Amino acid sequence: MRVVFMGTPDFAVKSAQALKNAGHEICAVFTQPDKPKNRGKKLTPSPVKEFAEENGIPVYQPRSLRKGEEAGEYLQTLSELAPDVIVVAAYGQILPREILEIPKYCCVNVHASLLPKYRGAAPIQRCIQFGETKSGVCTMRMEEGLDTGDVIERAETEIPPDMTGTELWDRLSELGGELITSTLEKLENGTATFTKQPDDGATYAKMITKEELKLDFSQSAREVCNFIRAMADSPCAYTIVRGKRLKVYRARISGKKSDLPAGAVADVEQFAVVCKNGDCIELCEVQPEGGKRMPAEAFLRGCRLEVGEQTG
Repeated sequence: MRVVFMGTPDFAVKSAQALKNAGHEICAVFTQPDKPKNRGKKLTPSPVKEFAEENGIPVYQPRSLRKGEEAGEYLQTLSELAPDVIVVAAYGQILPREILEIPKYCCVNVHASLLPKYRGAAPIQRCIQFGETKSGVCTMRMEEGLDTGDVIERAETEIPPDMTGTELWDRLSELGGELITSTLEKLENGTATFTKQPDDGATYAKMITKEELKLDFSQSAREVCNFIRAMADSPCAYTIVRGKRLKVYRARISGKKSDLPAGAVADVEQFAVVCKNGDCIELCEVQPEGGKRMPAEAFLRGCRLEVGEQTG
């Protein structure tokens, strides 16, 4: 099939690569504009753009497909490309009706949740944050609503208790590549089915903000641990220790109880921190501001905390 692919992060690259491997013609890639990164603020292309350039695929990077003169120009470009299908995977823009009507078959979204749960921008991290034990990927015929279209196929996977957001991201990325090739095959041979999403059980996975990454130890120990593993290894949760930011990559419920207030250090041998109702978590892997990622024991050898000292 003749495909226009729209995606931005490395999650989407697996789907693009799977389509290419399956023999589909990716005639163009649409991805977000290059963004400044790191201290030097050097403009950096998205992983999907890098994939396209490595494979000689034309790249388009509109700032908006919904408004302005630029949007009209890209609408014309898409019409001229005449794709059989537009495949969207974590692109970062909502497509207007005019684009949804262009492909011969439809626009298909590869979404990293079991719809209708966790529609929106951050389904992978949110499902771990809220304690889900399974997740998956859906392919969906796109409509104007946010992830509300008919589901074509779905694939599920278990979430082990210690799985991080990054690990689930990688797993669902692989599943997405497998699912989109199956979906395009069914669209082409006329065996695809379209299942309307129920309104009951629909939830929204809002975008992650920098402000919420600071740990809130007034929550339960389970909630804090789930949040830490959801945000690991990126964008990464953190707390404040002696006025400096301390990223937290791994933690576990310690089983220790304390009468100290939430956020206080309860044990300096295990780096136990008090949460709601006196339950404690143990910070296991951290990264001090300006330093390297390390086991908590190594951090404690260089930063001799005291019992009762407040974090956050």
